[in-house]
Amino acid sequence: MAELVRILGVDTSLRSTGVAVIQSNGIRHQAVTYGRIHAPASWPRSKCLVQLQAQLAEVIAKEKPDTVAIEGIFFCKNIKTAFILGEARGTVICTCATAGLPVYEYAPRKVKQGVVGSGAADKTQVAMMIKRLFALKEIPQNDAADALAIAYCHATQLRTSDQTGQQNSL
Repeated sequence: MAELVRILGVDTSLRSTGVAVIQSNGIRHQAVTYGRIHAPASWPRSKCLVQLQAQLAEVIAKEKPDTVAIEGIFFCKNIKTAFILGEARGTVICTCATAGLPVYEYAPRKVKQGVVGSGAADKTQVAMMIKRLFALKEIPQNDAADALAIAYCHATQLRTSDQTGQQNSL
């Protein structure tokens, strides 16, 4: 049996970032913790980013993941939204890199394909499958489910030691 690895999955957003830590040997996967980092709509962007950094650093310190998987860049029609998401992604990547963790990125379609079997799956399908894959008592909140899905996608790559996600290099 392969060595257990702790994977931090992050579904990045400015106001509601999903975070999850799973433990996996590439075949068996266990959800250790999951939830979201929430920032009220009334907060300025800078305060949201500071909170994202601080709370993510707390998760890293407490859960001690070995690696990080985040959702890769996707097409965004609204340029303002794309820039804001880029700032949040930068905060996540920098926080993880500062902690010395390798960061892997997975395309949204690859995550959905790996979890549901279809790259066109919707959030409900992903959340329902995550509940089943991790034997959870209830369906997780969407952002947390997405973070679990991203971590699961990376964990399945451990079976062949073929980590096909793109590692973000500094």
